Amino acid sequence: MTSHPIKNRVTEMTGTDYPIIQAPMGWIARSQLASAVSNAGGMGVIETASGEFDNIRNEVAKMRDLTDKPFGMNVALSYVKGTDIVDFVIEQGIKFVTTSSGSPRVCTRAFQEAGIKVFHVVPTLDMALKAIDCGVDGLVVEGGEGGGFKNPSPVSTMILLPLVRSRTDLPIIAAGGMCDGLSMAGAFAMGAEGVQMGTRMLSCSDSPVHENWKRAIVAAKETDTVFLNQQSRPAFRALRTERTESLLPLGAFNAAEHFAGMSQLYFGGDMEAAIPLSGQVVGRIDEVKSAADIVQDTVNEFYDAVAGLAASYSN
Repeated sequence: MTSHPIKNRVTEMTGTDYPIIQAPMGWIARSQLASAVSNAGGMGVIETASGEFDNIRNEVAKMRDLTDKPFGMNVALSYVKGTDIVDFVIEQGIKFVTTSSGSPRVCTRAFQEAGIKVFHVVPTLDMALKAIDCGVDGLVVEGGEGGGFKNPSPVSTMILLPLVRSRTDLPIIAAGGMCDGLSMAGAFAMGAEGVQMGTRMLSCSDSPVHENWKRAIVAAKETDTVFLNQQSRPAFRALRTERTESLLPLGAFNAAEHFAGMSQLYFGGDMEAAIPLSGQVVGRIDEVKSAADIVQDTVNEFYDAVAGLAASYSN
């Protein structure tokens, strides 16, 4: 069953039917996955963290062929220093950008003058307040239970989201632990108007990653992630494997050498070739589904959860 669209500030700014954003995972968040999410009514996002701008430009062109729905891009600021990333993104003709891994001050005004809405990813209240001072249009509030690169002092979504909401009226997209309608309803109860899904979309049938990684996510328990490199930057949360288990006692290490085999992991299926970034929500994912099913099931469950609470607790 197709749910009726959700109307709020996030869907108004993104132009989507549903405020469900696909996380901008490096090398993974490209046209194959992003177009599936956009076609389902969510917001597909193309990554730039890989720095492969010729390939990324081609992926944007593919998006135009694969979907007529809105899609966005992410700018991982610390990974694209020294590039003309702002002009590059503006040239792609998109209307929604998330920024991360640095201060959005360097790009917010330029993006907004080009008609692009800017949401900045924040892992702490202090960073949220700094982003607000930069004039961003909204925030992606990212709890430490999410996968990928993280602040060395992680704060859970349940703490961070209402804390940030108490200090701003800007629209918020919740990230970290988001995978279904129940988590979306909980995030909305704490002040979000959208959710961003990483691991859930990583493991979907439209994702380009190898089936071995998807099967590992489905098989994983909620305790099967590790938080690594806590005494350095970036820290990151990853799936528990022999490689990541061996790194757990090390407070700091050379992360680059452990991502050198990324292609063999992502697309070759060798789970020990590199670090498989994944969130604690692996424990709540028990099947591989299409992006379309994930979006629709999430929205249907969200409506059911909200209606159920209203029926149980209204006077």
